[in-house]
Amino acid sequence: MARVVNIHPDTPQQRLLVQAAEFIRDGAIVALPTDSCYALGCHLGDKNALDRIRQIRQMDERHHLTLMVRDLSEIATYARVDNAQYRLLKATTPGSYTFILEGSKELERRVLHPKRKTIGLRIPDHPVALALLEELGEPLLTCTLQLPDDEQPLTEGWEIQDRLEDQLELILDAGHCGTEPTTIIDLTGDSPELIRAGRGSLEPFGLD
Repeated sequence: MARVVNIHPDTPQQRLLVQAAEFIRDGAIVALPTDSCYALGCHLGDKNALDRIRQIRQMDERHHLTLMVRDLSEIATYARVDNAQYRLLKATTPGSYTFILEGSKELERRVLHPKRKTIGLRIPDHPVALALLEELGEPLLTCTLQLPDDEQPLTEGWEIQDRLEDQLELILDAGHCGTEPTTIIDLTGDSPELIRAGRGSLEPFGLD
């Protein structure tokens, strides 16, 4: 049964962040707010939690997962980034973007796209998400909290609890944070490619 924690959206309580990080290290799936919409997250190295997230979302291994990180230095650890890509990332993060990048050797094959060896990476612009990542001290493996057949992501704590009470361990309820997912930009080619238009502006990439 999911534990619902009411956390302040702007100044999240430290004791709640400590508890949430402990839950994640112990194998929990957490629903957390971001600058676009709520996300499901788990420990990067937890295969069981990842399998459960894929089951909740009914995703196969070809669906890109997103590594949520604190800053650009972490992106460089988990993805291959050249100078041009780095400049784009620096200009647009933190923000409501997910970038498809080639994964580094730091990542296990099971979290990468099976053929392309790519992964989504993002730096969220939300106090709760950033504070949780800081407390955890490592990235979170995440995906949008949008259930199969739903037209929009879930965005209310009570609704997340009602729909997923037996499938999650923790819900960080910071109130409504929107229903528009991130803009997804593929940076693996010669020029940025729009995969999904979302909350993030296309202007920095010359795609609007």
